Amino acid sequence: MKLPALLQRSTPDDLPGLVAVARVDRSADALARRVKPGEIAVIDQLDLDRATADALIAAGAIAVVNASPSITGRYPNLGPEALVASGVLLVDALGPEIMHAVKDGMRLRIEDGVLYTGNKRLGVGFVQDADSVADAMVEAKSGLSTQLEAFAGNTIEFMRRERAMLLDGHGVPDVEVDMVGRHVLVVAAGFDHAEELYRLRHYIRECKPVLVGVGAGADALLAAGHRPQLIVGDPSAVSHAALGCGADVVVPADPSGHAPGLARVQDLGASAVTFPSSANPEDMALLLAAHGGASLVVTVGLSASMAEFLDRSRATSNASTFLTRLQVGGALVDGAALAELYRSRVPIGVVWLVVLAAAAAGVAALLVSDVGDAVLFWLAQAWAGALSWMGL
Repeated sequence: MKLPALLQRSTPDDLPGLVAVARVDRSADALARRVKPGEIAVIDQLDLDRATADALIAAGAIAVVNASPSITGRYPNLGPEALVASGVLLVDALGPEIMHAVKDGMRLRIEDGVLYTGNKRLGVGFVQDADSVADAMVEAKSGLSTQLEAFAGNTIEFMRRERAMLLDGHGVPDVEVDMVGRHVLVVAAGFDHAEELYRLRHYIRECKPVLVGVGAGADALLAAGHRPQLIVGDPSAVSHAALGCGADVVVPADPSGHAPGLARVQDLGASAVTFPSSANPEDMALLLAAHGGASLVVTVGLSASMAEFLDRSRATSNASTFLTRLQVGGALVDGAALAELYRSRVPIGVVWLVVLAAAAAGVAALLVSDVGDAVLFWLAQAWAGALSWMGL
């Protein structure tokens, strides 16, 4: 559905603007799981990241109302660009009070950046378009140096806290999934994860890697027709179907061992262990594979470029990423690169071509040989005998 058509919708009172039901949540990840096609997502997130934008687009949101600025200029985040390119209306910087003014399920009307319920004005924001986003992205690139310096400081602090885990695996939990000498595919719900999974379908079928879902990546595996064998992440980000599919579950915990999501997993009867660490769930999954003896670790949906990495907008939780990838070393392969290089070992089309070529060669040989008539007579007799035996 095109945005111009949506903007022409009216209320029963024939008021102008886009009109739809609003879904409100301070957690954009939780909201992406609740919003339905044709609804308005109301969030409060500084520097809207690409993963959140993709989730809202996939959910079918026709507009996103952000209480905070979607681009602050700290770095060039990718979420607003994705929303605008997909035709989703983005209204920015309405202020924190909008989260109280808009109630979940309320019918909203948006006209020129102003939010109404009926004729009542709730707030006013800035409508982002392709030009405004492009201008803001150019300015935001000047903030990269500051972000990189902050990242370097956080990485050094993480190394001081977690070096025993990184180097020797102290605190990495034991899981029942055998990864020794095997390929491991780690899937997170990140950049183009669904497309990458589709392109890796031949690799998954032929190499049978251990399938690890990080958070909503477990549901992405199920949606692609694969059952995860290990799930790492906050259980609140994972569906009941994924948690109950028989996979082992690793729940992140704080350094003291407290894991808020553990009770939900136990209530479902799933096998679960905790992983006390300040690393993010993606890096926990990589460390589990590395210390579990995996021969190759393939990633899908994890940050690959500097822009994607900074776009996650969680500098403190990203501190583990650089050191984790150093620890995994040469065994780590990006799924997009593998999909580009990998080809099915024996494509079915090639098999049929070989069979047909062999059959044609056999028939040609019989036709030109002296014994061709005798062989064809024998085949005809054998076929007649088979039909007689079957009573036909």
